[in-house]
Amino acid sequence: MTIDKTLRRKGRLARSRNVLKRAERIDTLEKDDRWVDGQSPFGLPKVRVLKAATGKKKKKKTKEEGDEDDTAKEE
Repeated sequence: MTIDKTLRRKGRLARSRNVLKRAERIDTLEKDDRWVDGQSPFGLPKVRVLKAATGKKKKKKTKEEGDEDDTAKEE
């Protein structure tokens, strides 16, 4: 018997979360120098969540395209 799609834990959460845990928010505030030691962990200011951007792969030039570009530059 197979496991249902919703019960699989393979990739866990594929998308980025839009809410941080309290410790994560404090870490972000410390990096931005907005956190004071001894400050109450309750009522923290909002922290922007940065989404991890996936970079697009650059197309590799073939030898023919590379040669054409070189000859065009020389002229």
